[in-house]
Amino acid sequence: MNENDQRVIQTKRSLHGALLALLKNKPLESISVSELCREAGINRGTFYLHYKDVGALFDEHLRSLLQDLEESYYEPYRHVSRLEPQHLDPTTIRIFHHVKKYRQFYEIVFDRQSSLSYYYSLFDKIKSLIRESTKDYPHGDRDLGLMIAYQANAIMGMLIQWSEEGFGRSPESMNEFLASIFQPPPEASS
Repeated sequence: MNENDQRVIQTKRSLHGALLALLKNKPLESISVSELCREAGINRGTFYLHYKDVGALFDEHLRSLLQDLEESYYEPYRHVSRLEPQHLDPTTIRIFHHVKKYRQFYEIVFDRQSSLSYYYSLFDKIKSLIRESTKDYPHGDRDLGLMIAYQANAIMGMLIQWSEEGFGRSPESMNEFLASIFQPPPEASS
């Protein structure tokens, strides 16, 4: 099967969209292939040409999303030889653009009724990205695991708040805010 065939691409896009629509109202384990196919407007035979079960479709969606998250996370590092947070260029930050692109999924992840496994998949990925991107930086005598957990939770906290606000702010304004966190405070005027 040719993965670049437009029919395959459209079928998979329909299945991914149907999966996200169903995940808004029920856990992954409760979604049947029949229900998914009805939602996507395809037949079961077509589904089974591409996937063995609903879990395989979800895994593909999650892998694709996490790959895009990784590429987005590393974008600021591509523009400098060594990333210094206080000199972070907001125009190079892509993580908020990634979240906006996958908004439907993130609305599910941050819904208080959703399975925590979605949240922890994302949290674990962010921790691994931070660990990998800071491995050559000096950490002094700080507990590296705690520092990484703190940083990952800070990112997750911003994403959750943005989600709770309905993603009303632009990705660019979120970039600006994140970059401002790393800037030294302005001199107090007397």
